[in-house]
Amino acid sequence: MSPLKAPSLQQLRRYAIARSLFKATSLPRAIARLGFVQADPMRAPARAQDLILAQRVKDYRAGELERRYPRLAIEEAFFFNYGFLPRETLPLLYPRRAPRAWDARMEARAQEVLGFVRQHGPTHPKDVQAHFDHGRIKRWGGDLNVGTHLLEGLHYRGLLRVTRRVAGARVYQAIKRPPQDDSPEARLARAGHLLDLVVQLYAPLPAASLGYLCGLLRYGVPQLAVEMRQVQEHAKSRYAHAQVGGRLWFWPQGEKAVAVRNPVDDRLRFLAPFDPVVWDRRRFQLFWGWEYKLEAYVPAHKRRMGHYAMPMLWGEQILGWANLKVVDGRLQHELGFAGPRPRGSAFQLALDEALQRMQEFLEL
Repeated sequence: MSPLKAPSLQQLRRYAIARSLFKATSLPRAIARLGFVQADPMRAPARAQDLILAQRVKDYRAGELERRYPRLAIEEAFFFNYGFLPRETLPLLYPRRAPRAWDARMEARAQEVLGFVRQHGPTHPKDVQAHFDHGRIKRWGGDLNVGTHLLEGLHYRGLLRVTRRVAGARVYQAIKRPPQDDSPEARLARAGHLLDLVVQLYAPLPAASLGYLCGLLRYGVPQLAVEMRQVQEHAKSRYAHAQVGGRLWFWPQGEKAVAVRNPVDDRLRFLAPFDPVVWDRRRFQLFWGWEYKLEAYVPAHKRRMGHYAMPMLWGEQILGWANLKVVDGRLQHELGFAGPRPRGSAFQLALDEALQRMQEFLEL
């Protein structure tokens, strides 16, 4: 792209918002268009996946994804993060080896658990815990049941799938996957397709953010690490790009960053910390001029924004953040601002409407 046609940073920001916050549609179509919905178990005031979909699905209600999951052509899986993606994408991830192999003892236990699930059918972690006495293991700074660890590991490797959830817990089912074409050409094509999905979800992306995502993908598909590096090296020939503000930016071929068909509306939105509009914290700071952090895992006395601060988007501007919680069946909110709080009735009206939509989403 020639310098004369390069978009401004403001145009990139508008493009990023408009392409991600598309007109509300059905749940299957929204997931297909996003390509991936990141999941998080924390409810503040709802799970991240529900908060993300509420911005893009007509009349969406909290928990709808979990309720409808068994009937949808989607899968829970680890991609570059954990979440939900169209079932047709899943073969691109497998066969997947884990970054850290199990030792012989743990591998033997895993095979026992896999055999149990194949014989038992849909299996809750409590079923495995009741049948085996595997004890507990230290993982992620906590104490985890070995049976749960093995189920998660088998799921990551593609030997199990999540068939549904019961009270938030995954119910697993054994699955056999067809063999993949392992030729160099096919492997490179799979790596390219996966990176395309990421760029489609988070574009426009600064080059440094694209590199970071390639690193996450190499963890998500370690068997394609070499191919992912090759795709990354040829990013300029694969994606539209331009120098903007002294940085190289990438977005999908065929899209025009300076000619967005869907204008940004003036609704106020509370965005999940993992929403595609705000997921890239590097881009966030470039677009809005302040640093946003998720502080849920920061000690309370060190938090500046709050436990689960949700960026507050009004039109094209993210003015600050909101902490929302439900107490005795009522929605409570605390706002913080990166600059002065907007004056006048327009902001208050937009805020009231956003809080009303949140109550409807939470069915309060």
